[in-house]
Amino acid sequence: MSSSPKANHEIDINISEKRIKIPKEKVQALKGSVGGKMLAKMKKEFVDCPVTLTTISFVECFSCEHFLRRLKGKVHCAAP
Repeated sequence: MSSSPKANHEIDINISEKRIKIPKEKVQALKGSVGGKMLAKMKKEFVDCPVTLTTISFVECFSCEHFLRRLKGKVHCAAP
C-alpha cells in the first residue's frame, strides 16, 4: 500500500469571464501534456493561493510543487 501525500489545504476553483494573465513559460510547459481545449479552460480559472497569499491562475497552481490533485471543483494543496 502506498500512502498519498496529505492535503493541508482544500481550495475552491473560481471561473473568470475572461482569461487571466499567465507567464508564457508556464503555458509552454503544459502545452505538451494538456490538450488545447483543456488549457483554454484552465486559463479562465483562478484560485486563492495559500503559498503566495494572492489570486493566481489555475495554470500556475497546476505547475506548483505543492499541487496534489484537482477534484470536483477543488484543488488539494500540500503547502505547509
